[in-house]
Amino acid sequence: MLCIGKCSDLTFRTCPAMFSTLEDGTVVRGLAGVPEDGPVLLVGNHMLLGIELISLAAEFMRHKKAVVRGIAHPLLFPKKTKTWSEGHDFFDFLNLWGGVPMTYKYIYELLAAGEFVLLYPGGYREAIHCKGEEHRIFWPDQTEFVRMAAQLNATIVPFGVVGEDDLLNLLCTFDDIRSVPFGREMMRAYSKHLKLRDAKHEVIFPGVCLKIPGRFYYRFGKPIPMRERQDVLTDRRAATDLYTHIKSEVQGIISYLLDKREEDEYRKISRRLMFMPSQGFNTQVPSFDP
Repeated sequence: MLCIGKCSDLTFRTCPAMFSTLEDGTVVRGLAGVPEDGPVLLVGNHMLLGIELISLAAEFMRHKKAVVRGIAHPLLFPKKTKTWSEGHDFFDFLNLWGGVPMTYKYIYELLAAGEFVLLYPGGYREAIHCKGEEHRIFWPDQTEFVRMAAQLNATIVPFGVVGEDDLLNLLCTFDDIRSVPFGREMMRAYSKHLKLRDAKHEVIFPGVCLKIPGRFYYRFGKPIPMRERQDVLTDRRAATDLYTHIKSEVQGIISYLLDKREEDEYRKISRRLMFMPSQGFNTQVPSFDP
């Protein structure tokens, strides 16, 4: 029940506004542009600490009746022998919502089973980014997920999300810790222990504090069916071009949301708190016109 409570609290604070893109390119409010059936591979950007996935998973469950299977770093799946309470802690959230550790074997099996799979190519590098890196993406030069989607006739849906800067102030990051005595050595040893992909970016969970909450915005791009894209299995250039296109789509969506949220009269929580009591707390709060 703790995870459900956290989800409800985050939804109330950030009032996520979700948009999707129809096949003709029209952007609409809601998830109508996302396929009804899998296999679907949702590919997008992380916000700070990955907090966007909570609302995303809840909205897909509520409106699509679909469990989104998140692919996450293994450090988020610690081995636990006992717990001090009968409730669930933060690290149980991914398990309860169907998350699995990051391996291509899991992605293959989930897509083969027709699931909705959530993939963040930027991984932990985006989730624990530094000051001034809000809404930037850090994707590797790897195209495995594109070829895997083609092999299993999945549909890729690029998406972008913004809003972390409307919820949290970033106080310190690995840059700050690295500058103190022995900080660099400590983080290098910890990163090596975790066997992280990017050895140049040591891992440390940032220090944050809450601010008066704004709003989260999601937009899912035009679906990309892979049934007719068997060329990416045999042509490396074709796979690279498609990967680059998807990355560009995510960057474009982020820019779109950053611009359009300025038109939202209900971005501030004070406006939402005035709207909801009069219309009902379960009523969808208006947002910008897509």
